[in-house]
Amino acid sequence: MPPSKKRPSIYDVAKMASVSPATVSKVLHGVTTVKKANVERINNAIEVLGYRPDPMASDMRREKRRIIGVVVPELAGEFFSNLVANLERYVEKRGYTMVAMSSNECESREQHLIERLEDWRVAGIVLAPVTSEQGMGSVMLEKSDIDAVLIDRVTENKTFDTVSVDDVSASKQVAQKLCEDGHRHIAVVGINRDRATTKRRVEGFLSVTRNWNEKVTVDLILPEDIGELKQTLSEYLDDKKPSAMYSLFAKSTLMTLTEFRRKHIHCPDDIGLIGFDDAEWMQVTYPSVSAVIQPVELIAKRAIGALFNRIEGLNTSATAVMEHCDVVFRESTKKVEQ
Repeated sequence: MPPSKKRPSIYDVAKMASVSPATVSKVLHGVTTVKKANVERINNAIEVLGYRPDPMASDMRREKRRIIGVVVPELAGEFFSNLVANLERYVEKRGYTMVAMSSNECESREQHLIERLEDWRVAGIVLAPVTSEQGMGSVMLEKSDIDAVLIDRVTENKTFDTVSVDDVSASKQVAQKLCEDGHRHIAVVGINRDRATTKRRVEGFLSVTRNWNEKVTVDLILPEDIGELKQTLSEYLDDKKPSAMYSLFAKSTLMTLTEFRRKHIHCPDDIGLIGFDDAEWMQVTYPSVSAVIQPVELIAKRAIGALFNRIEGLNTSATAVMEHCDVVFRESTKKVEQ
């Protein structure tokens, strides 16, 4: 008796059509947002392979689709850990389960995680990209036709809804205050000048200092990654002494304060410090650290709301939301004594 021919699967169709299994599923379920070219290739592959959906398998998959995937650059930091916790709360209110993964600031890993989530047939994805809305992960999501929302290191995207904060205005407010307090030599410290958030925060800060009525010197300390920052920062503080420093991320704020203490630099008497992002330790350390506070809960609420509007077919045009940040000045900043 000849061996029975293997029944073609949705993965065989996806492979022949050069699309993801999730895209094939959308065509099979009559979703109209799939690109016409993809639909034609999928229908051709179905005909060539003689593919027929398995009703029992479809029922099982539908159960698994009540999952939302979240991919963020890291899970250890306070901002992203709080963001993930709030995202999960809003996802569960919708009766779904959430799976959170870290790209570890690596775009190739980001792509791999998105592929894995597609294979799991999640209902949608929330992506905080490693670089920006133009990065590899975003491009991959666009090709997959999966429902997704981009958050944090983004501005706007023609395909996906985006939720971020107004880094530019917050950084303008920081620069305005420091200049008003008499600071004329300021260092801006962070990492990766190609990252969307770094660009916006530097842009907002410089837009004020460049147009101030007196000359303001701004040094940019922006090595490629966090691994280089400690040495770069240490060498800078050995050579220069600005009157204030603006840190663009919580990790660089902690690293800066650590270098202050290691080099016996008194804050704010020798150098003032303000950081973008707030953390509990910044409120209880001495001196307490001035901070730009992001509305983490609101970002999560907006992101999940936008994603489910997509999943439920309530919105077809991409929207860009930028939330306001509060700036709190604590003990780590003060006026320059004349």
